Parts: sequence; structure tokens; C-alpha cells
Amino acid sequence: MRSPKVNVIGCGRVGQTLAALLHLHTHAQVQDLYSRSFSSAEQAALFVGTGKPVAALAQMRDADVWLLSVPDAQVGEVALALAEAQGAKLAGAIVFHNSGFLSAAVLQPLQTLGCHVASAHPVLNFASPDTGVRQFTGTPCGLEGDALAVGWLHTALTALGGRCFEIASADKPLYHAAAVFSSNFTVVLQGIAQDAWRSAGVPPELIRPLTEALLTSTVDNVLAMGPAQALTGPAARGDTAVVQAQARVVQGWSAPAGEVYQTLSELAAKLKKEGHTRP
Repeated sequence: MRSPKVNVIGCGRVGQTLAALLHLHTHAQVQDLYSRSFSSAEQAALFVGTGKPVAALAQMRDADVWLLSVPDAQVGEVALALAEAQGAKLAGAIVFHNSGFLSAAVLQPLQTLGCHVASAHPVLNFASPDTGVRQFTGTPCGLEGDALAVGWLHTALTALGGRCFEIASADKPLYHAAAVFSSNFTVVLQGIAQDAWRSAGVPPELIRPLTEALLTSTVDNVLAMGPAQALTGPAARGDTAVVQAQARVVQGWSAPAGEVYQTLSELAAKLKKEGHTRP
């Protein structure tokens, strides 16, 4: 049985990572690569080690599977553009996107042509295609959409090392918000912390060791004990006077950071209280 041919639209970090993994594991034949910037498609071909860069959607050859790895705001318009460029030739093909927020319904113009549509969201920090390829094994992948498309994705992504699970279409926004809290906002908070350390006069050469020590121990403890039991600090201790005094200092240093500090302190106290009352 021949390997399915895969066309990739959108040659950013996620698109390059998945294309490279499909090629490395020989689960599919990566065929054509399209990006709004032709140079991005060329770079993707070099990274993946295969695939033909093309300059227009209409130039892409027939394929069994189409990956639309573009920003959320562009998924709908790219789906429509692909439907207009390829037309009835797409009937029977699997088309999926990588948005954690959007459901497969955004691919309706392609579904109307007879495509099997789905979404596949790998829960991984795709800092670069290199790290994506190295870190993908064990990555949870949220799947949603048509049964046939979801079935193919489950098989393909599992073969790449992913851990697949299905998510209801209506639950995708909250599901994706959880990923944002877990990953993106952690990065934002580290940025705030490092800026505060600099402003407080911490020697620059100690900022990385401080970050590494706290992040490593925090992650280890959350994974071992859960958020409520791993939580420490004045809010978790119920030290309201310290929280209030510190909030005023942070507010004077940075108003947005002060608001974040106050809100997170309230949530920390609530988390600790609920953690103690759970059976």
C-alpha cells in the first residue's frame, strides 16, 4: 500500500515540524509546500529534506492529505482560497488545520467539495522546528472533526510519537485557553519576573540561575503533587498583609504587573483553600 501524499499550506514552525516528522517516519510522502512567502516554502523544503516549493495554490498537485498550518485568523480564508483554486479535485481528500481554538467547521468550503475535515492540535511549545522535531515524542494531540479524518490523524500522529485524544468541537475554546495558561502565560510571567529582578538590582549573571532553579523545582512539584499542594508563597500561607504590601510595590513599579499580581494572589489563595477542602 502506497504512502499517502501530503501537501502543506503554511510553512511556519508547526508546519515544518509535522512535515519533517512525516518524512522522517516515512508515514507519508510530503509533496508540495506553499507559503505566502515563497522563500519560506523553500526554507521548509530544506528543513524537511523533501517537498517541492510552489508559488500558488493552483500549482499544487493532487494529494490525499492537506495540512493547513496557518494562523487562526487565516484558516477560514485559506480554506476558501484552496477550494476555489483546486475545486472538485479535492473530493475525498483529508484536510486538517492545527488551531487549538477553531473547530473543523471553519473548513466548511472544503467539506462542501467532499473533503473529510478535522483539526489536530499538538500541545507543544513549538519554539522552533528543530525543537519541535526533537520534543514531539509523547506530545498530547487534541483531535476533532470527521470520523475518517480523525481516524487517519490518530494513526499518523501516534506513529510519529504523539498521544492522541479527542476533544468536542464546542469545548475547543476552553481547551485551548488551558494550553495558553499552561504555556504562553508561563512565558509572560517569566518575562515579568526577570524584569522585576533586574529592576530590584539582581546581578544579571544570576537571573538565569534564579529562573532555572525556581522553574525546575516548581514544575517537578506540580507534576508530583498537583497545583494546590505545590503552591507556596504569601498568598498560599494566608499572609494577607504581605500580599497587600507587595501588591502596592508592584503596582508602583508596573501598573499592569500590579493588576496581574493582585489577581493571581486571589486565585492562589482560592486554589490553596480548595485544595485543603478536597477529599
